[in-house]
Amino acid sequence: MLAALLIVFREVLEAGLIVGVVLAATDGVAGRGRWIAGGVGAGVLGAGLVALFAGQISNAFSGSGQDLFNAAVLGAAVLMLSWHVLWMSRHAREMVKDLREVGARVASGEATRLAMATVVAVAVLREGSEVVLFLFGIASSGGSSPGAMLAGGLVGVAGGAAVSWLIYRGLLAIPAGRLFSVTNTLVALLAAGMGAQAAAYLVRVGWLPSLGDELWDTSAILSDDSLPGRALHALVGYSDRPMGMQLAVYLAVLAALFTLTRLIGRSPRRA
Repeated sequence: MLAALLIVFREVLEAGLIVGVVLAATDGVAGRGRWIAGGVGAGVLGAGLVALFAGQISNAFSGSGQDLFNAAVLGAAVLMLSWHVLWMSRHAREMVKDLREVGARVASGEATRLAMATVVAVAVLREGSEVVLFLFGIASSGGSSPGAMLAGGLVGVAGGAAVSWLIYRGLLAIPAGRLFSVTNTLVALLAAGMGAQAAAYLVRVGWLPSLGDELWDTSAILSDDSLPGRALHALVGYSDRPMGMQLAVYLAVLAALFTLTRLIGRSPRRA
């Protein structure tokens, strides 16, 4: 039971942190609840399908299918997150003036709702498939009874959801004038972290050079396997032993978003 509880809690927390940031980042955008709920549902369904066909996916591309699949999923999430950051850079001032009215009125809001729903689906897909595969491994090894696993899983879901909700409420406590800048920064870091994770998968299958297998080792201070480490990994792409390519992609994504948001933020004033 304890193993199932910890695994489910950890994965739900990772997905929940992303969902919480997305909810806070789209606060005031009309209809965001339905889109994000749809993203969660799509992610759960996708996680079940991934778990069902895990063997076929892993064996594809000469055994590299799972890594390539993960890299593709993360790459799509980076594009969607980047789109949201750029959209918010253009409309943040309008939305601060009147969150509800402008959120319902801005036509391009539909695009960012779709983008963020996709990010939520990706987060739930990734973490949900890991939950299914981990629990399947525990069940196969006979380490726990089905009833104990179910009980542990339910407690883990409840605990992860509760912590994620508290973090979301904390974000909403930020004054509206600062909320968009804070959430935009979090979303940019989230995009950079996912880009770095995608790069790590591509290095693993030999599609990208590593540029150094281990730039530093902070595992003694904060391990990737610890709960705080997993939370930082989900939110900002923290790695206790990053490769050079991971750092390069991380910085490249942040630099691109910073440059583009600056350009977009200036364009209305010029007009």
